[in-house]
Amino acid sequence: MVIVFDRHLHFIHFVSSFIILCFLSQSCMPFQISSKIVNTKNAFYDKCIRSDRTSIELLSKTTPAPEESIATEQRASKSKKWFPVKPEDALLTQYNTIVRGAYVRHVVLETKEMVELAIKTYLGGSRRQSHDDVVDNDKGTNTLDPFGNLARDLSACVKSRNENGKIGWIDNPFHPSFKNKNNENVNEIVSELLSHHAIEELFRSKPKGGDILPIKSRSDDISGNKSSQWHLCRIDDLLIDYIPNSISNKDDTSTNSYMQFKQRGVNKVITSRSKLKGLGTTPTAPKILTESSDLAYNNMDGSTTAKTYHIATTGCQMNVADSERLAGVLENKLNLREAANSQEANVVILNTCSIRDHAEQKVYDTLGPYAARKRRGESIALVVAGCVAQQEGEALLKRVPEVDLVMGPQYVNRLDSLLDDVSRGHQVVATDPTLLSEDLSRPVRGDTLRAWVNVIHGCNEHCTYCVVPGVRGVEQSRSMESILQECLDLADAGYKEITLLGQNIDAYGRDMTPKRNFADLLHYLNSNIPDKTIERIRYVTSHPRYFSDRVIDAVVSLDKVCELFHLPFQAGDDTVLKNMRRGYTYSSYMKIINKIKKRAPEAAICGDVIVGFPGETDEAFQRTLDLMNEVKYDNLNTFAYSPRPNTEAALWKNQVPEDVKAERLQKVQRLAAQHGHERSERYVGKIVEVLVEDINPRNSLQACGRTRQNRQVFFDANFDEFRGKLVNVLITEARPWSLIGEIVTT
Repeated sequence: MVIVFDRHLHFIHFVSSFIILCFLSQSCMPFQISSKIVNTKNAFYDKCIRSDRTSIELLSKTTPAPEESIATEQRASKSKKWFPVKPEDALLTQYNTIVRGAYVRHVVLETKEMVELAIKTYLGGSRRQSHDDVVDNDKGTNTLDPFGNLARDLSACVKSRNENGKIGWIDNPFHPSFKNKNNENVNEIVSELLSHHAIEELFRSKPKGGDILPIKSRSDDISGNKSSQWHLCRIDDLLIDYIPNSISNKDDTSTNSYMQFKQRGVNKVITSRSKLKGLGTTPTAPKILTESSDLAYNNMDGSTTAKTYHIATTGCQMNVADSERLAGVLENKLNLREAANSQEANVVILNTCSIRDHAEQKVYDTLGPYAARKRRGESIALVVAGCVAQQEGEALLKRVPEVDLVMGPQYVNRLDSLLDDVSRGHQVVATDPTLLSEDLSRPVRGDTLRAWVNVIHGCNEHCTYCVVPGVRGVEQSRSMESILQECLDLADAGYKEITLLGQNIDAYGRDMTPKRNFADLLHYLNSNIPDKTIERIRYVTSHPRYFSDRVIDAVVSLDKVCELFHLPFQAGDDTVLKNMRRGYTYSSYMKIINKIKKRAPEAAICGDVIVGFPGETDEAFQRTLDLMNEVKYDNLNTFAYSPRPNTEAALWKNQVPEDVKAERLQKVQRLAAQHGHERSERYVGKIVEVLVEDINPRNSLQACGRTRQNRQVFFDANFDEFRGKLVNVLITEARPWSLIGEIVTT
């Protein structure tokens, strides 16, 4: 057992408490509950009752009148409640309605002080200072599972401590399916290790996956034990129900006018479908064979069985990662394979992005050929997923009735059950905000060397131009242990580089109990990923408002974490930044940049910028150019502002003319290319480490790869010989966004 004590008082208290533990009975006193434990998620799913599904109408949305001016809007907003920031608070379908149960582990302790000390130990135990074996055989500890270490070292429960504190799946006693007509608890899956009282207290706290919560048991819960005990409970995962007829489009603007910009949606199953235009065909979908499909359905004749799929992806890295997860469900759960031709696929998914201008129209245009197949009577499942799906919701079905399923990003891991409904002839909408659970299927990666790893979903910032909070919901962090396990699986599969993904990655862990932070995650991964496996860890995207000096220290000190900071600034003028609701100024942003340049002078600095934001004057735009000249970015993503649906800035009257936006965009792009070339020139004459990734698509005799700073490098080499290896390359030529070099063989 390894415990770090901050104060002498804690040490004395721990010693006295540990002595008490030594005299406890060698078995955890069972609670007097007739029970059984179900240990697998599939078994738990089999207990679920399929709800009757009826169609309900979507409530109409009301759009409040735009404010007379930005200043008026900002003054009015000061007295208003901020957007929901906790996942459980953002749910407009009740927590206890969608959370059926939880997989729980625990550590039984005697005093509150021991609980506090155990939590500190857990948080401190997520770091290791070397890449030694993850299991210390002398101590029996496993650094991949710090909570399991606590259970083995501290727990008074002998029955669970040798199984890392395992309790197993526990029903949520407040879930409607576990109440009879007299509102009495009739749940079947309880536990001999937790009392009804403790279970109720646990679910009253509305836990999420990864949370660790102290629950005090009453003295009358434990047979023969006169004192109370504490259960330090960890939620490994949640079992989330899809509620087929729920709606959260209620108009709450009377109390808070900009609540219209939060995430909202509807879950709906439409069982009766009209004939389609043209030939008047009744829309059909192929049979989807899932684990839960009943025998009669599996033997049903006269329908096509889905065998192939096609996914078309637009947008950011998060969408690419989501498409890999969608493909994982299709291949690993439904046994489908990718179609050679999209027009021959049985299941077609458009995973959409709503960031760019005219995004919705592009989706409707893309749907055309697939909708035509449906009208001709072909049996295909047509799915619209992603941010446009969340944004448009049921309106997609009304405009393109050939669509079978509209699903938001939070429902990616529910694709199999949603397609099961589609195959029964139903139309389905799944956009109601929900909690996330860990995927059981493995993503189908688009690359064999580099992989995306989600660490936090959603965003709480509500920048006035941005659709992300409205389409991806509030922040929900994955547990450090789940993230690490995914990385270790990638390491076993031969991957060499991972990129950690988050819309606001610096917010990682602030939604968890107890809170974590992104720097600790970097340390945890760097310490526990074995050497000679994954060589590089990257991450995107940081937010200047929450950026921490600890992240700079981690990049400088950790050998796997690459020297690259992606820090979007969006604008250089303080008034524009305030109207964007970015939460920082030119000066505060430059303080961060100067710290980076001082602590990590060889690091690359990248960013994002938006020109033509409402109210941006020529003087304000010049401040953007000033900031660019002061920083000199290695790479800069440039955008002209476009009004997006359900964002505040889209309603403002002081929009910048399109020709002015275009002119300003050209200016920042020219300046960014100039700075990119200057930053590339610093590598000329130097030897850099390159991860060999691919063949140069324009020259088959050349290989290409990237430096730790993410600069692309081209050099003559046999790709098959060097694929996936780290090689040294002498840089001989600099270009704005790439380098030319010669491989150094000695």
